[in-house]
Amino acid sequence: MWRACSTFGSSQQSVVTDHSERDKAQDLKSPVCSYNEWDLLEEVIVGRAEGATVPELSVEVKAYTYEKNRPFFEQFGGKAFPKEHLKQAHAEVEELCNILRHEGVIVRRPEIMNFSEVYKTPDFQSSGMFAAMPRDVLIVVGDEIIEAPMAWRSRFFEYRPYRALLKKYFKQGAKWTTAPKPLMSDELYDEDYANLPAEERHKLASEGKFVLTEFEPCFDAAEFMRAGRDLFVQKSQVTNDFGIEWMSRHLADRGYRVHKLSFVDSNPLHIDATFYPIGPGLVLVNPERPCHQIDMFKKAGWAIVDAPTPQYTDDFWLSSMWLSMNVLMLDPNRVVVEKEEKATQKMFEKLGIKCIPVPFRFANSLGGSFHCWTCDVRRQGTLESYL
Repeated sequence: MWRACSTFGSSQQSVVTDHSERDKAQDLKSPVCSYNEWDLLEEVIVGRAEGATVPELSVEVKAYTYEKNRPFFEQFGGKAFPKEHLKQAHAEVEELCNILRHEGVIVRRPEIMNFSEVYKTPDFQSSGMFAAMPRDVLIVVGDEIIEAPMAWRSRFFEYRPYRALLKKYFKQGAKWTTAPKPLMSDELYDEDYANLPAEERHKLASEGKFVLTEFEPCFDAAEFMRAGRDLFVQKSQVTNDFGIEWMSRHLADRGYRVHKLSFVDSNPLHIDATFYPIGPGLVLVNPERPCHQIDMFKKAGWAIVDAPTPQYTDDFWLSSMWLSMNVLMLDPNRVVVEKEEKATQKMFEKLGIKCIPVPFRFANSLGGSFHCWTCDVRRQGTLESYL
């Protein structure tokens, strides 16, 4: 039987239990229910390596990728990732699924698709990318699962592999929302920005200026982190102010607060390798990307923990070495961590959190680690306020 998605539960010290949503949801049993990043994980969607295709070097991809990696995209754009590499990534992801099941978590998977197939809309033409990172396209807020209006043309149809799952969740009682689908016409992108030298792009990024215009709302779900009543988001190469405003208004009626954060980051894309709440009043931060609003958390009594320097210090094709802090909390006392990231494991152990090491280097290189490769559908927690 599905657990009721409600806020009924005991309060914690320095944590305020919010009951306003309890009365609305106490009789609704939903397969979808998650309020934060750390309560006991009961069900999760894990992405697939099958069919993963390198995105074409379009304007929005070009604006984010580093020059040293561009030859890779020029060679493989629109084609599958290197075969042997993809085989290794697939094996790592399947092992992650086995480990999660062993830890008592129900694992769901998206459907397999051919992402190399070219599609065309009235505004653009592109091939696809993958169904590897459900965290990018889906976010759960309470008993609602939201499809994000992502900004990369290669990800326009990325929602499709998850549709069978979402229809099932909806029929069983979940709320299901799709944010406005972007047209992705040329007006959404600043092509001049994408063609600037890296130094100039990074300078503009430090001023909060990115490749996206404000033509229509866009955001990746992975730009949001949840801590009960409060959600934290950053503007980035894939998320604009229009998108943040859409999400803020959408959630406001249910009493959620969306806080816009900014960081010392020359090329931001996805917040979960920069700022990661791992427990009540406990946040893991990237020491190379300080948060401009960190005093808000200090005043609220949060503990701020610097992530240690990663063991693997080379950047991946689509992400940075700081995937070392892109972990998956199974509950406040257990965490899935990359097997070779010994310093990160030691940090968690000092916090009294048991590490479950999993090899994930090849999976990482596709653009994300454990938090990215998963979307937590249900956690055994209640709605609280932590600020």
